Amino acid sequence: MDLTDKVAVVTGSGRGLGLAYAQSLAAAGAAVVVNDVDPEAAAAAVKQITEAGGRAVAEVVPVGTAEAAEALVARAVDTFGRLDVMVTNAGVLRDKVLWKMTDDDFDTVVQVHLRGTFTCGRAAAVRMREQGEGGRIIVAGSPAGQRGNFGQTNYAAAKAGIAAMVRTWAMELARAGITANAVIPVAATAMTKTIPAFAPHIEALEEHGTPFPDALRKGEGFGTAEDVAGLVTFLASDASAGVNGQCIGIGGDRLALWSHPQEISVAYAEGGWSADAIADAWPVSVGRVPETFGIPAPRL
Repeated sequence: MDLTDKVAVVTGSGRGLGLAYAQSLAAAGAAVVVNDVDPEAAAAAVKQITEAGGRAVAEVVPVGTAEAAEALVARAVDTFGRLDVMVTNAGVLRDKVLWKMTDDDFDTVVQVHLRGTFTCGRAAAVRMREQGEGGRIIVAGSPAGQRGNFGQTNYAAAKAGIAAMVRTWAMELARAGITANAVIPVAATAMTKTIPAFAPHIEALEEHGTPFPDALRKGEGFGTAEDVAGLVTFLASDASAGVNGQCIGIGGDRLALWSHPQEISVAYAEGGWSADAIADAWPVSVGRVPETFGIPAPRL
């Protein structure tokens, strides 16, 4: 995969998944703007990439505002002359059940994930349209946004909104040759380390280099951040020109395509539906096999 002459911005790339994305893009030849709120993490990431022979600079700014997004695009253009790829990875968590979640818990997560993706996507689209040579917008989704997850009203809502934005941008930007896709990663991160079924395996990997067993890599589709990075690099490349508006899952040895919401059962009543008619029909027609929800528990 050759990304020579392409320039990418990766938000939240000081560590974790974002760092793996930035390193993979740089290894394929792209120049990368590393972004993080932690100056030391951003500087360390740039050092790792440049010492490996890549090109990278840092832009330390918290994503969310239009000003931050425009600063990231300006950094790419001022340093490397253009922008070809925007990867919106930055995120925060404020997990609580609904009745304990505060306005600040909700607003903070939505600001970084949903608004940050919107502002960065918009700034990238403006620049890419001006360049007139197409481009790639790659956003970070989550299984929580596809299915919901206990204690994550804010996060699940933001990620579901991000998936909807991808489907919208795919239509709006296609004429300009700009694609928009979401990556749905399942990987060892600070968040997944809190899941009891995954924690001992992640600790064994970090402390002893013990590879994940097939029960994780294949059975759960769960792997390392580096396992996810190849998908981001593919979506950044010319080889992905025909991939647009998709939510693509990856983790461990598994690559998957998530479905889009669609009607799966329909019933009709002459003259419309009364409440009583719905009550009679629901258990034997459209509601006979209800949809499941929530992320299934690991089967380990």
